[in-house]
Amino acid sequence: MQKGSIRVQTENIFPIIKKFLYSDHDIFLRELISNAVDATQKLKTLSSIGEAKGELGELKIEVKLDIDNKTITISDRGLGMTADEVEKYINQVAFSGAEEFVNKYKGQNENNIIGKFGLGFYSAFMVSDKVEIFTKSFRDGAKPVRWECDGSPEYMLEETEKEQRGTDIVLHINEESKEFLDELRIESVLKRFCRFLPVPIFFIGKEIEEDPQPINNTQPAWVRKPSELTAEDYQNFYKELYPYNETPLFWIHLNVDYPFNLTGILYFPKIKQNYEIQKDKIQLYANQVFVTDEVKDIVPEFLMLLQGVIDSPDIPLNVSRSYLQGDPNVKKINNHITKKVADKLDEIFRNERTSFEEKWDSLGLFVKYGMMTDDKFLEKANKFHLFQSADGSKFYTLEEYRLAAETLQKNKEGKLVILYTTDPVQQDAYIKAAEAKGYIVVKLDTLIDASFINQMEPKWNDVHFNRVDSDITDNLIDKQENTEMVLNEDDQTKLKSLFSITPPGLQVTVELKGLSPEAPPVLATRPEFMRRMKDMAAMSGPMGSFYANMPDEVTLTVNGNHPIYQQVLATADAGRQEKMTRNLADLALLSQGLLKGTELTSFISRSVDLLKN
Repeated sequence: MQKGSIRVQTENIFPIIKKFLYSDHDIFLRELISNAVDATQKLKTLSSIGEAKGELGELKIEVKLDIDNKTITISDRGLGMTADEVEKYINQVAFSGAEEFVNKYKGQNENNIIGKFGLGFYSAFMVSDKVEIFTKSFRDGAKPVRWECDGSPEYMLEETEKEQRGTDIVLHINEESKEFLDELRIESVLKRFCRFLPVPIFFIGKEIEEDPQPINNTQPAWVRKPSELTAEDYQNFYKELYPYNETPLFWIHLNVDYPFNLTGILYFPKIKQNYEIQKDKIQLYANQVFVTDEVKDIVPEFLMLLQGVIDSPDIPLNVSRSYLQGDPNVKKINNHITKKVADKLDEIFRNERTSFEEKWDSLGLFVKYGMMTDDKFLEKANKFHLFQSADGSKFYTLEEYRLAAETLQKNKEGKLVILYTTDPVQQDAYIKAAEAKGYIVVKLDTLIDASFINQMEPKWNDVHFNRVDSDITDNLIDKQENTEMVLNEDDQTKLKSLFSITPPGLQVTVELKGLSPEAPPVLATRPEFMRRMKDMAAMSGPMGSFYANMPDEVTLTVNGNHPIYQQVLATADAGRQEKMTRNLADLALLSQGLLKGTELTSFISRSVDLLKN
C-alpha cells in the first residue's frame, strides 16, 4: 500500500483559474468589489468590539477608470493588509480570509461577509496583463506594502508609500479585454452586480464630478424591517427594480432567520394579456451581491411569474456564484416561499375580498398554476381560488359554487357539474340557454384553463367540468331521453338525410331530437372530451399529440319540433330545400366559429340566393 499527498503545481493551476474560473469575464469587477466590501465590513466588526482603534472615517469604495494608462483601480478604506497577510491571503490560492474571519469572530455580523472560497481575487487576471496591490493595515505601526504579479506564479512584494488605511487594486487591462476601458461598459457592470451592496461605491471616469453620488443603494427595502416600510417605500423599490412597469398588485416581504437566513420582497405584477407573461424576473442576491436571475431551484415553478429580490447567505453556490448546488436548504427555502405566498393570498382574500376579486385576472394565473403543480399549495388555495361568473358580475369559491349550484347541477353519479365558457361573447346563446334553466356558468378563458380543468377533475374527485356548448342544454348535466316530436317517422328520416353534410375539416354527427319549439332549429355542440384533447394539443405547439391534427368533432342536434321544418318539408323545390337545411346547419356551425374560408363564402352566397327567392 502506498500513501501520499496529491501535488498541485501552480504553473498548471494558475492558467486554469485565470481562464476558466468564471464563465463571464465581467464577473471580475463583482469579485474585487465584494472583497472590498468584506474588508470594510470586517473593519466595522473589529471597531465594534474594540480591536480596531481610532476613527473609521468615511467608509467607501472607489472604482477609477484611467483610459490613458489602461487601468482600473478598486480602492477601499477597509482593514488593509500587512506583508504577512498578503503572503497568507493573496499568495495562497484558495485560502479564504473571509472564512477564517467568520470562524474567528463567530456571532459578530459574519453574515455580512461575502467571500467563501478565496478565489475571487484571481478573477482579476482574466482581464489583466498585470495586477498591483497597494495596501496598508489598520494595525498600529503597520507598514504599507506593494504586491505585483503578471499572471505567472512569480510575484513581487515590497514596502511602499501609502498614507490611508485600506487597499488599492490596480488592474492593467490586457488587449483582449479593452472593452472594459469604456465608461458605459463599467457602469453597466456596476449597476448589474453592485447596485445594492452595503458600502457606498463611487465610479470615477474621465469627468471628475464636484459632488459625486454613489452608484448603489446601500439600504434596499428588503434589508430593512417590514415595520419600517410604508406602501410607498415598497412601490418605490419596485420602480427601482423595474422602472417601466406598472404598480404591482401587492407584495410579500420575506424575513426569516431560522432554520435558514432569507430576506427579500416578492411582487405580484399586473398581467394584462397572456403573451405578456415573462419569467426570470426574480433576482437572487447573496449578502446584497447579485448572483443570478435564474432562480428555478429556489422559487417554486408556479411563482416564477413573480418579480422582486431574494437574498440568502444560506443558498449553496459554486465557486463562480453563478449556479446553485443541490442542498436541503434549497428545498426548505422553496417550501417556505410557497407557504408564505399561500398565507398572504389567504389573508388578503379573507380581509380584502373585494380587492382580491378585482385583481383576479392577474392573480388567477398564479393561483391556478400553483394548484396544478403543488399539492400543498392546492390544499390552501382551495379556500381562495375563485370562479368568475360568465358576465363577470360575481365570484364563487368552489364551496360557494357548490352551495349555489348543486341542487340543479349534480349528475347521476353524484358529481357537481361545473358549467363554463371559454368565450362569453361567442358562446352567448349557449350561456343564456343554460342560465334560463337556472344553471350557473363560469368563465374559464385564460391560457392555462384547459390544463387546469384536466388536472382539477381528478384532484377534486367529486367535480366534473362541462363547457356550456358541449351538448344541448337539456343534456349538460345528464343525458335526457328524447321528448316527443311533432314529425312522423317518414318526415324524421327525410329531415335527417337533408342534414347529411360533410364540411371539410369537420367530423359531423347528426341527431334528431324533440326539443322545445322555442329552442333553435339546429344546435352545434362540441363533445367535451375530444375538444379538450385538441385544446391541450394546440397548447403543446407543433410537436403536440396527434389530437391536434384530427378534425373537429361536432354534433348537429336538429330540433324536430321547431316550426321552420314544417316549411322546409313542405317545399317542393328540392334545391331550395337543400339550401335551407344547409343554411340552418351553417348558422349553427357559425355560432361555434367553425365556418371559415370557402364554406363561409358559400354560406353568404347561398343566403343571398334564398333572399332573392
